[in-house]
Amino acid sequence: MSSPELSQPALNKAMREAVEFVHAEGWEAPPTLFALVPTSLVADQLAELNEEDASPLTLIVQDNIPENIEPGSEQLADYVSRVVWPHEIAGVILAQEIKFRDTSAESGQSADSSPRPARLFSGVLREEGVELTLLQVHPTEEELEAAGPFAQDDIQLRGGPDVAPGVIAALRYGLEQDPDELD
Repeated sequence: MSSPELSQPALNKAMREAVEFVHAEGWEAPPTLFALVPTSLVADQLAELNEEDASPLTLIVQDNIPENIEPGSEQLADYVSRVVWPHEIAGVILAQEIKFRDTSAESGQSADSSPRPARLFSGVLREEGVELTLLQVHPTEEELEAAGPFAQDDIQLRGGPDVAPGVIAALRYGLEQDPDELD
């Protein structure tokens, strides 16, 4: 039986917090990597922790991604796969901006539509199979205008199985490495 920190609902809640954090930073941001730490390990340092509302996982932004690494690049995948996480880290989330071409029939766009800016959020936990990838497509000016004055605050997310499997594999690889073997 897995702990609450290593469950799909815990990752879902952490992912939502990561989406809100990155969304507040605005578009055209560099990739953001989050370590997911069980809240029970850092509760003493969290001054405003409300036990009832506490998330099982706390996001800790990793600000060490080199500035020259572009989102969606081989260099980012290589960097992420080489990060070896201590055993206390329950999981990781990577947020990056990409170009997305919607080829689905229900999108109402033709298959040759031009790619649009989007954010890709991918997260994994140490528990096998607990993973999630979400996509936030940047709304066009027309979409924002039609939706009203607070449209930029409305976060529309898409997801599904087997989205960005390479990113998921790179993140999981770093969690599977034993940091004790590096000494």
